[in-house]
Parts: sequence; C-alpha cells; structure tokens
Amino acid sequence: RPTQAVCIPAIHLHMTAATMQVSQEDFQKAQEQLKLLKKDPGNEIKLKLYGLFKQATEGPCNAPKPGMLDFVKKAKWDAWKSLGNLSQDNARQKYAELVSSLVSAESASQKNEASPEEGRHDGYETLIVTTKNNITKIMFNRPDRKNAINHQMYREIIKALEEAGKNDSTIAVITGNGDYYSSGNDLNNFTNVQPGEMEKMAKDGAVLLKEFVGHFIDFPKPLIAVVNGPAIGICVTVLGLCDVVYASDRATFHSPFSQLGQSPEGCSSYLFPKIMGLAKASEMLLFNKKLTAAEACAQGLVTEVFPDSSFQKEVWTRLEAYANLPKNSLAVSKQLLRSMEKEKLHAVNSRECEVLTERWLSDECVNAIVSFFQKKSKL
Repeated sequence: RPTQAVCIPAIHLHMTAATMQVSQEDFQKAQEQLKLLKKDPGNEIKLKLYGLFKQATEGPCNAPKPGMLDFVKKAKWDAWKSLGNLSQDNARQKYAELVSSLVSAESASQKNEASPEEGRHDGYETLIVTTKNNITKIMFNRPDRKNAINHQMYREIIKALEEAGKNDSTIAVITGNGDYYSSGNDLNNFTNVQPGEMEKMAKDGAVLLKEFVGHFIDFPKPLIAVVNGPAIGICVTVLGLCDVVYASDRATFHSPFSQLGQSPEGCSSYLFPKIMGLAKASEMLLFNKKLTAAEACAQGLVTEVFPDSSFQKEVWTRLEAYANLPKNSLAVSKQLLRSMEKEKLHAVNSRECEVLTERWLSDECVNAIVSFFQKKSKL
C-alpha cells in the first residue's frame, strides 16, 4: 500500500504535465488561427472566446462589474464571469476547440462558394439570393446566429427585394438556411452603443426599420414566405405583408415585444387583429404567446402547414407551378388586392417606428435587454 501511494500521484502528475503542455500548444496555435479567419463569427461567439481567453490566461474573473449602460464591457465581463471556477487548462482546451470549429465551418463555406449555385446573385454576405425557374429566392444565411437580422442583413434584404421587384422573375420567395427561419432582430445591434449614442441609434434604427417594412408593403409581385423553422420578432410580423405563408410543422411563431420592453412593428398592430381577431392578436403581441404552426394556420397567419419530412419537396413543387402562371396577370391582380390598403399600411408603419424610437430610449427597454443578456450568459 505505501508503494502504491507513492506511485499513483507520480503517474498522475506526469500525465497532468503532458496534458498542460499539449493544451498550451493548442491554445497558442488557436490564437494564430483566429487571426486568419476571414468571416466575423458574430458577437456571441466573440464574447465566448473573450471569456475563455481571460479564464485561460488570468483564471476566474475578479474584475469589478462595469456599469449597466456600458453594454460592451458589461457583456465581456458577463462572458468571463459566467465561466465560474473553470480551470485554466480546461479554458485553454475549450478555446482551442471553439476556434477549431470556426475554422472548419469557414473552410466548408469557402468550398460551397467555390461552386456557386446556379443563378446566384453577387453582392450578398448575409443572404443567398438566386433566380431560377422564374422564382427569386431570398434565403436568410446566418445559420450560426439562427438567421438573426443585423443592420447589414436589413440593408441586404432591402436590396434583394428591390432587385426581385424589377427582374424577370414571376414570384419571390423568402426562407431561411438551417434550422431556423429567423430569430428576428439581432439584439447585438444594441450592445455596441455607448450611452451618448443611444438617441442616434434609436433614430437611425427607426429609419432603417421603416424602409425595410416599406419594401414589403410596396413589393409589386406575389411574395411567399417559406417558414422552415422557428420564427421570432420582425420576421413574424412582416408575414402579414406576404401574400402566402407556407410553414413546416416544426415552425413556431413568437413576437416577444413586451418581454423586451418594446412594441409591435411590421404593421402587425393593424394587420394581426384583422387576420386573427383582436383577442388572439393581443395574446401574441401583448402577452408574448408563441404559436405552433398549426395554431398560426388556424388563426389565419399561415396559409398551409406541411410535414417537415416532405416540406421542401411539396412546397417547391407548388411554387414552381405558380411561377409558370402569366407574370403580368399575377402582378396586376396583386396590386388590386393591396392597393386599397397601401396608404394605411405606410401610415401604420410610420407610427409603429415612432413608438419604437421612444421604447428604445426608455429605461424599461434598456433594463429588459440587459436582463436578457444576463440570462443568456448564464445558460
């Protein structure tokens, strides 16, 4: 027994030292690989990397907590603090693994870009836009961020709608790449704003949102949403401005405005009560009720629901048939259906953006967003 007591710690110490050496080498290599990445991995991943780096090099967080309105420093502090007593060895290992996954994902993405899809439009980073068989498909393409819509993506969707409205396609289709249709407005849009810039951020954001929704209101051709997975926020509200909405049975529809201290947008304050009745719309817009695809269909927000296993095949077969219908007839008919409402919808859009500007500048909204990020960092 005494002999065993001496030998076991000796072996253990030898193995630990070897593991530490490998981990340190991987850690240093990962730092170099990170510098070579061409694509921004997004704020959520960058915060994880920051927290792991600080934990690996300095150990558990003992820094003072930043002020509530210093969003950037607060987010970094939360990311580091959330790691608790994770050992420096484990932090190095997790950092290296995360960087490795980013490198692999970028490599796969570059291979896909090397053989571009037929009819693909150039000039988009957050979308994949293609025109084929008389259909312009606008696909949200931030799957690593659940297709959350950042400022760049807002502008690219505006551009894609403008192009689709003018080209030779018969119909336009909006869908998502990956498991999500879209998780809505990227709340990281708010994290890099200094307190003195809040008013400018709110006003600029309202101008961008108003233009974005305006392009849905004015879109001249049939616009069809193919909701392949969960949909949240702005991408739910503008469904009321689409002509047809097809959904997979795994899709859900959620507009958590009051949970984030905000208010409805996308003309939903006017269209949702018209579509589903005031009581059902209030449950969704005031009290954050999440609808299943079947519930959304029963309430008129979704046109038809398909089993997820056959969703893509059934929907695209139908869309290709629609795209062979006389193009001008479809465009003229859509204008007749929408023309009486356009002026009203633009007025609603303007008013919603005014109210949202006030909401974004309120303490209630700021506190709600800070609380959201605090809960997220603990997950």
